[in-house]
Amino acid sequence: MATTLPISQSRPMLTLPGDAVRQILWRFANRFDLQMLVSSARGVARGTVARLVASGERNTHEWTPAKNQMLEAFDRAGITAAFMEPEEGGFISGPKNLALSLAAFELAWVDGGAATASLAGFLALAPIHERGTPRQVMRYKSLSAPPQPGENRKPWRGAFALTEPIPYVGVDTGMLNGKVRVAEWSDGGEPWLQVEKRGRFITGIAYADFITAAAVSDDPRIKGSCIVILEKSDKGTFDRGTPTKKLVHQLSSTGDPVFNLKVPASRIVGGYTLKDGVIVPNFNHGEIIEAVFRRTRVPVGLMTAAKLLSAVEPVIRYQRQRFRGAEGTRPGSIRYEQGIQQRQDALHRLVDVWATGEAAASLGFAAARLFDALDPLEKQKDALLKERGIVGARAEMKAFRESQQRAIELLFKRAAGAPGLDSETWEADPLVQFLLADAEASVLCPATKLWNTGHGVNMLREAVSLMGGYGITEDCPGFLANKWMDAQLEATYEGPEAVQRRQLTVTMTSDLFLALFRVWTCEMRRIASTDPGTGACTLASAMNLWLWTLNHLQNATDPEGNKLYHGQRQGVTFPLADALCWLLASRAQILDVLELEARGASDPLAAEDLPATVEFLSDLCHTQAAQAASEASRICAELVFGYNRHPRWDEKEHHNCFLAEELEDLEKTMAGISAAAVDVLFADGSHPQKAGPCAGCAGSEEFLRLQSKLTTCLTGSRLAKDRAAETLSKVMIPEALDYPAAGPA
Repeated sequence: MATTLPISQSRPMLTLPGDAVRQILWRFANRFDLQMLVSSARGVARGTVARLVASGERNTHEWTPAKNQMLEAFDRAGITAAFMEPEEGGFISGPKNLALSLAAFELAWVDGGAATASLAGFLALAPIHERGTPRQVMRYKSLSAPPQPGENRKPWRGAFALTEPIPYVGVDTGMLNGKVRVAEWSDGGEPWLQVEKRGRFITGIAYADFITAAAVSDDPRIKGSCIVILEKSDKGTFDRGTPTKKLVHQLSSTGDPVFNLKVPASRIVGGYTLKDGVIVPNFNHGEIIEAVFRRTRVPVGLMTAAKLLSAVEPVIRYQRQRFRGAEGTRPGSIRYEQGIQQRQDALHRLVDVWATGEAAASLGFAAARLFDALDPLEKQKDALLKERGIVGARAEMKAFRESQQRAIELLFKRAAGAPGLDSETWEADPLVQFLLADAEASVLCPATKLWNTGHGVNMLREAVSLMGGYGITEDCPGFLANKWMDAQLEATYEGPEAVQRRQLTVTMTSDLFLALFRVWTCEMRRIASTDPGTGACTLASAMNLWLWTLNHLQNATDPEGNKLYHGQRQGVTFPLADALCWLLASRAQILDVLELEARGASDPLAAEDLPATVEFLSDLCHTQAAQAASEASRICAELVFGYNRHPRWDEKEHHNCFLAEELEDLEKTMAGISAAAVDVLFADGSHPQKAGPCAGCAGSEEFLRLQSKLTTCLTGSRLAKDRAAETLSKVMIPEALDYPAAGPA
């Protein structure tokens, strides 16, 4: 990969990366069904959705007939059916995580609210899909599928009601205000339940035909909590409430509904058992939510990634056309052709936006593919445990402990290329495969949601600022102001940033994940030996530094003797989780570019400009790796040294300082020692004007060595950024955006 030469010595990338490149990067070049879904979702986004935004439909909180046309467009395009199996009315067999992520990505390219509207229906079905009985799954997914040819019906729409009204909203998903109790229970008959629920910020409520609602028992005859399916035709109150006055995502319906409905107990998601006259749900609401959110958070993270990448073309167009029309700016002149892009600052800032978008997309799609691989493994795991008679959390944990050590051993043997470890040996134990995939997914999911939406929204602000005053106008090309504002809400969807950080602090310290992380670090070292232009060396050094810091913090204490790495010390655990996310995103980006380099030549469309495209994307990788490493280094240094108490000028802590008289004597035999003395005390007890003697680094020498190595590994990263900026200034873009500019209705 020729990434070390100046751009002037090789042909720069001619056009923006197209579909053929993206399909290889994100691993669906061999999936015609997904390619068709992307094409149809893009048609809806840049057609129906873009016209809604341009005509001012974001200016109202109400659910209008025009907005409803968007849902019908989803049905016609196959977006709604993407969640269903063929026998349920869909067209994609198997896991759907990548499919739903790609559809959300395309819709969010134009409007986040449209993407949310599509995902809301899937979120309502997700509890049923993950934990519902076979009958529940078939009924609600079939009803929600678009009508087949010859059918005369309207598809059902769903909404998911978890959160409660203020002041309870967002406090804790384990604290529910919704109540469920027994309404009727005749001898030998099925129990009927009374469900009371006041929802808050419920998406899709304006048109929902059914609700999956979380509630807790208000009756000794029902144990714990559950999720119950409510239908609008049920007896009682089905009040959709008033629309939420959002500043963002106006193309999705949001409101605060009120339910008080009588439903059969068979509507408990996952079913129930009767024990001593008590209804015991097979799954409590927390178990269902855990299964749902660990998958549905990924598409939300990719929505922000789509916004970042969609900003590149409008910003380039604005920058180049900035001075056209001014007196003295003639066609053909540098000022006319390049505009603001004459200056390196504008180019470098846009490179940062682009690199962030690539890394965010790589991380998100890697997570989506991982969940597609994990889903069948999870089913195998469940079947295997059942076959072995392993029931209950404690028994499962024991079984997992026995497989976990084997998983770590096989992982390291495979990484080292141990002889005799073929694919059959590797895949022989489904529990091993499940545990490895689950450990990785448990980190990548919250990392995608946290980093993409958290850092992504900051970079969207940067993109808007690159448009000048035009960026905050209603007719800003690419709807960038809308996207920036929408991303603020995406950062809070399905748990705000603190929730993701809390999950990471637990999952990133598991033995299995740390074993994976060590293997990945070695993998980056190997990549650096063959493809140094990707920044893999920089990333590997940063990964080593992060791992050393984690080990240090897990064993270190503060001056009072309190443990540093502790669940309640979020000033320690949360920043370390943030640092990890930077590293994971950069790694995913590098792996994607290597995939393109390896597979691109076999695709006629991708091969046209492959060397230049790979070189440019590698330079973006190097740029992003340098930023990720710098962020990780800063965070780790603060945590390693920031919890040490600074020395003071007292008898105990300045005893190692030199006295002025001592230095004079030592200078006679060791010339120059005075220059090496940091802190000197004078005869009258005076000392330098600072808080105390300079802090030492006792116990942290290895950290400083790793950090110093990391610093030198940044070599070449700014040259890569210069090359990327140069390419950006010359890349060709279409004459106009393929969707309209916004404007008043």
